[in-house]
Amino acid sequence: MVAAAAAALRWLRVAQREHYAPGRVVRFAGRWWADRALNAAALAGGVAAVAASGFAPLAGLVAAAVGAGAPVGLGVRGRTGGLAWTRRLTTLAVATGFLGACAVAGGAIAGQPVVGAAAVVLGMPFLVDAAAWCVVPVEARAAAGFVRSASRRLAQVCPEVVAVTGSYGKTSTKLFIAHLASSTRSLVASPASFNNLMGLARTINEGLAAGTDVLVVEMGTYAPGEIARLCRLVPPRISVITAIGPVHLERFRSEERIVAAKSEITDGAEVVVLNVDNPHLAALADRLAARPRPPRIVRCSAAPAGGRGADVHAALDGETLVVRRPGEVLARVAGVAAPATNVACAVAVALELGVPPGEIERRLASLPSAAHRLEIVRAASGVVVVDDTYNANPAGAQAALAALAGVDPEGPGRRVVVTPGMVELGGRQFAENEAFARDALAAADTLVVVGRTNRRALTAGARHRAGEAGAGGTVVLVPDRPRAVDWVRRNLGPGDAVLYENDLPDHYP
Repeated sequence: MVAAAAAALRWLRVAQREHYAPGRVVRFAGRWWADRALNAAALAGGVAAVAASGFAPLAGLVAAAVGAGAPVGLGVRGRTGGLAWTRRLTTLAVATGFLGACAVAGGAIAGQPVVGAAAVVLGMPFLVDAAAWCVVPVEARAAAGFVRSASRRLAQVCPEVVAVTGSYGKTSTKLFIAHLASSTRSLVASPASFNNLMGLARTINEGLAAGTDVLVVEMGTYAPGEIARLCRLVPPRISVITAIGPVHLERFRSEERIVAAKSEITDGAEVVVLNVDNPHLAALADRLAARPRPPRIVRCSAAPAGGRGADVHAALDGETLVVRRPGEVLARVAGVAAPATNVACAVAVALELGVPPGEIERRLASLPSAAHRLEIVRAASGVVVVDDTYNANPAGAQAALAALAGVDPEGPGRRVVVTPGMVELGGRQFAENEAFARDALAAADTLVVVGRTNRRALTAGARHRAGEAGAGGTVVLVPDRPRAVDWVRRNLGPGDAVLYENDLPDHYP
């Protein structure tokens, strides 16, 4: 019983961190068991013990011990986030327990009670995933009332809806839109990364007050049809797509499927704002324009030459951000460090919402930054810290390296990159991380590799960099983020700079 509880708590935490998506726990179990030789050997021994428990009951204790204590590295209590006993997790735990009891009872009926009990403990990832499938209808029913309440509230207030999606840049762009428009319009924006159905329903139920003119929401997706479902709850008048990239490629399998899923946000919109520097979105703009009844398309760009006939263009001219539309300079603002394409999209939306250009220019000077996305601060130790821990895509990683290279602390200064690498990139994950490591050691003296998920790819990239340059930087391997922070504190001081790029939760190896 204790062994089953320990195993269940470990894998329930993985399920919660993966948003309860059926199938994800078994996928992560495979990663953990294959992560190191010790775990692979423990699994092999556990499976053998389950088989042997049919004629040697004590072997069942061995299998239970393996299931309760392994894989090594995946704790029952997490460092970056333990179990939060929400109603949803409680439902999943009860369903898992019921399925486990059925499996044990089935073993007893078959005359093999020890085999059944041992298999339940060792096979807990399969039970948790099976339970996740079983509770899908239950969760849909539980969510329905909350969503209906949000729909009624939205109909009562009737705000103008702006919806933002993209493989990356959507949270920053949402913040920029809210900032630019909030001085002239009564506006509510979905908080943090509340970008799924329940997050948007909560935003409406708890935050949408009478008299609100504009509702700005972020929409995320892990599968085709999800954004279409969000748009049925919150139909946008203005839709924005910031970028398309290999983020979540593991789930979607191709960038074309990502484009199709993200472009669901354009259906029914009157105005579609697109970053046409992205070739996928430039092609989408052309396809939308060719429809019999196309939406009004606003093309945004940060390309040096102004992009493909951009309606809004933003780019740096020295230290000054210049925002233009055809025949007119809208703003010249010094000291804006935000990604120019995100700024261009936000300005385009603000213009659509009727914000005067002069007010846009005034507000651009104080654009907020999204937490942990290219935040640059100087620590008490004198080390300049580039915090990009909430970014996890190749384009964002390159922008972060450019920011690190642009840091000019006092003195000669060491440059360090701390990263676990990027995930959910499908078949491109190894190559993208390998390339990132090469680029990191072109911009920095030291690469600190966190964890084991991408260790092989990152160290391979470092070796290639050393071979290309004739002399490579230093590679430091640490098991987790706290050890990486300790290394930085012990080794860096005034005049040095460190980039923290991405931060995987600890349910990753």
